Amino acid sequence: MNTQAGERQTGRQAQISNITAAKTVADIIRSCLGPKAMLKMLLDPMGGIVLTNDGHAILREIEVAHPAAKSMIELARTQDEEVGDGTTTVIILAGEILALSLPQLERNIHPVVIIQAFKRALADALDIIQDTSIPVDVHDDAVMRDLISTSIGTKFTSRYSNLMCDLALQAVRTVSHDAGGGKQEVDIKRYARVEKIPGGEIEESCVLDGVMLNKDITHPKMRRRIENPRIVLLDCTLEYKKGESQTNIEISKEEDWNRILQIEEEQVQAMCDSIIAVKPDIVITEKGVSDLAQHFLMKHNITALRRVRKTDNNRIARATGATIVNSVYDLTEKDVGTQCGLFNIEKIGDEYFSFLTKCKTPKACTILLRGPSKDILNEIDRNLLDAMSVARNVLFHPYLSPGGGATEMAASVRLAQKAKGVEGVQQWPYRAIADAMEVIPRTLIQNAGASPIRILTQLRAKHAEQAAGVCSWGVDGDLGKVVDMKELGVWEPQAIKLQSVKTAVESACLLLRVDDIVGAKSAQQGRAGGGGEDE
Repeated sequence: MNTQAGERQTGRQAQISNITAAKTVADIIRSCLGPKAMLKMLLDPMGGIVLTNDGHAILREIEVAHPAAKSMIELARTQDEEVGDGTTTVIILAGEILALSLPQLERNIHPVVIIQAFKRALADALDIIQDTSIPVDVHDDAVMRDLISTSIGTKFTSRYSNLMCDLALQAVRTVSHDAGGGKQEVDIKRYARVEKIPGGEIEESCVLDGVMLNKDITHPKMRRRIENPRIVLLDCTLEYKKGESQTNIEISKEEDWNRILQIEEEQVQAMCDSIIAVKPDIVITEKGVSDLAQHFLMKHNITALRRVRKTDNNRIARATGATIVNSVYDLTEKDVGTQCGLFNIEKIGDEYFSFLTKCKTPKACTILLRGPSKDILNEIDRNLLDAMSVARNVLFHPYLSPGGGATEMAASVRLAQKAKGVEGVQQWPYRAIADAMEVIPRTLIQNAGASPIRILTQLRAKHAEQAAGVCSWGVDGDLGKVVDMKELGVWEPQAIKLQSVKTAVESACLLLRVDDIVGAKSAQQGRAGGGGEDE
């Protein structure tokens, strides 16, 4: 171990440095919690700007050197991937738990004991969260809208929360289908495409019951509006197939040359004929369409779109019931998609877009977002993703917990009561978790600009009165008052709460276990020695 490098922190010093790092990260994000949240403006190295208050988006952009801080940022990522919302909550909770474990270390309680107590408190906290939750009916629109609006209420788009909720709900419901075996599959990433087109007003955003492509037709004379089209999806080129490697043909007679050209035409024609045989109205291919093929398709009044993205093609297949065919000659009647009600091409801004809409039972959709500028659209997109993942979580895990810090407060008060029954030294760290849970309502109150001490005391009293069951008193993030969340209609999916508490406590335990930070020695530049090293 190279000690004179000075890159080594041991024991208490290492723990303290980890805790400070974690607290710093938490403080960055602290002002981003709740409906009165502030936005952060981040400059990325390319000179672009990101405007957001989504915890995960902020942390992704921040450059951090400290290892503990890096692990905190990892937290936000896992939370974002697992449940999609509650990224800010996780970081703040973890930071607070670590901050409160500092006094425990100063009391010379061994970190392992602290961790045991934390684990125990975590198990109890999860039971308490389960206890304060209520089951939800996934098909009740009003409840689902409340739920999603809670997720959006803390974001930039809260002004349009109804619109956003409807977009998210509609998208998730469209995409969800039974994967067999009683399991539901909701693949937002693949089948709910968000298309952002700057211009227009945010109110014009909508979920299309079908797919939209950023494509125009290949030939100007083709039809631009077809009702109930028959759609063929191809994965092959409509061009003359040339030899794979360089093919040389030696020609002795002039007629042969004409014959070769003729063969090319005949091949293209054969391709087009086999397409025309199933009488489609639209041919969509992922590859190119030659001019000749366009001509043949034109004659039969068939519209062609070329070079469509593979993902888009999959989406069209899901929406219209067509099968993607790899060879033109295998086309059969059942590969033709007939479930689309309308094909039309519109000009939005200065680009042409093809719409395949009015599908009967679309299993894929496109969400069309309009807005004043790129930055705003990106932020709306992020918020919408959060909203969709909230809707998805509820479909999988239909329990609700009261929002507005109510769940955390209930956990805090009940853990504090249970702490009295914990024997020995473990009682202190157990209490620390109880106190740490208060950070969420406290931050909400601070962000709303009210007095934390007075309102937290009121809130604590409310929760202490009701020691079991659903106690839904929380903080109204707009006014900073103590409100019953049932009346306010602020609910969050229980999955988010469980996940955030688990992640926060686990990570705090992980960072407390560290008692030695050793910096790896940096590679010396320009090493002396002959050029014989194989590097």
